[in-house]
Amino acid sequence: MSETGSGSVARVRAALDAAGHPDTIESFPAGTRTAADAAAAVGCSVAQIAKSIVFRAGGRAVVVITSGANRVDKSKAEAALNTALKSADGNWVRETTGFAIGGVSPIGHIAPALILLDRDLLSLDPIYAAAGSPNHVFRTSAQELIRMTGAPVAEVRVD
Repeated sequence: MSETGSGSVARVRAALDAAGHPDTIESFPAGTRTAADAAAAVGCSVAQIAKSIVFRAGGRAVVVITSGANRVDKSKAEAALNTALKSADGNWVRETTGFAIGGVSPIGHIAPALILLDRDLLSLDPIYAAAGSPNHVFRTSAQELIRMTGAPVAEVRVD
């Protein structure tokens, strides 16, 4: 895999194809590492960025897909999933999801992850999610993410 994440991007592209989702991946050389960077690159609001926050539940990755305008309340995510969550460092995230922080996609993980979707994303359309690298995003909707990931929906934002 190269530093541009081409292998990771290809994995996301294959996951989109397998799910019957159009290939809406776009590349932004200036970078989409943060929600603010992604929103500026795409030309949307920060809220429309579906950022992936990764936690650990034992040896399994838990990916909370939240609005770029929100911070995740870990206790709310734990309650929604009925499991204890621990912080995950960058190396562990890469080893378990196959993605580097800043490019973690909601789909295309190298091992099955537990996914949770922020309720706030339901009112936004379109939304944009990382597509496997800090320079790639794909356009989608909350309903499509639910369909592709089977993610339950919960209120997870810090009040």
